[in-house]
Amino acid sequence: MIGIIGAMEVEVEQLLEHMQQTGSKTMSGICFHEGIMAGVECVVAQCGIGKVAAAVCTQTMIFLYQPQAVLFEGVAGGIGKDVHIGDLVVATSLVQHDMDTSALGDPVGYISALKEIFLPVPEKTVNLLADCAEAVYQGHVCKGVIATGDQFIADNAKMHQLAEDFGAVACEMEGGSMAQVCCMAGVNYAVLRSISDNGDDGAAVDFPTFAEESAHKNTALLLAALPKLAKQMENV
Repeated sequence: MIGIIGAMEVEVEQLLEHMQQTGSKTMSGICFHEGIMAGVECVVAQCGIGKVAAAVCTQTMIFLYQPQAVLFEGVAGGIGKDVHIGDLVVATSLVQHDMDTSALGDPVGYISALKEIFLPVPEKTVNLLADCAEAVYQGHVCKGVIATGDQFIADNAKMHQLAEDFGAVACEMEGGSMAQVCCMAGVNYAVLRSISDNGDDGAAVDFPTFAEESAHKNTALLLAALPKLAKQMENV
């Protein structure tokens, strides 16, 4: 089984339209939709916005379903001149940019429970998703670090800081915490983000315009990628 999580309703409802639903469970205030999508057994959930919401949803999904992998899909702010609105970013690793125990001598982003800053996605999973994206996605496909924090960033200075500190190419509010839960539980994971804004001073204006369009694109990608991903997980 593959788990798929989105933060917003628009990100999940597109998936459910292509899912042959067989049941559902509700726990922690989250509805987990069970069924078949692209011939693959899946569970889909809307977690809500932010790191805690994503962590609760991920852990509950793992507890209820023991998925082989969890995918987080949605939108993000692009960072840097090489990432543009409409592009897709496949995370090579995730970092929590607001995790900061530097006063104790740790580097910014350091997760003491895992003794890591960057939480890597397996290269073969990254390549599989990127290859599928290049075949079905209208827009540039980028692989890179995605930075997560409990902030909607609409500030040029902060955007540049994330690039400088972590080499991030996109920023969002859920992926890093999902990755931490999966690492702690020993579950495979991946994050796909369509770039809906440039994470700069116009981000709050751009975001609503592109969120729905991005949901359609991400759904098309997942429908193409799920059978291949499920086969890959069988060999893990």
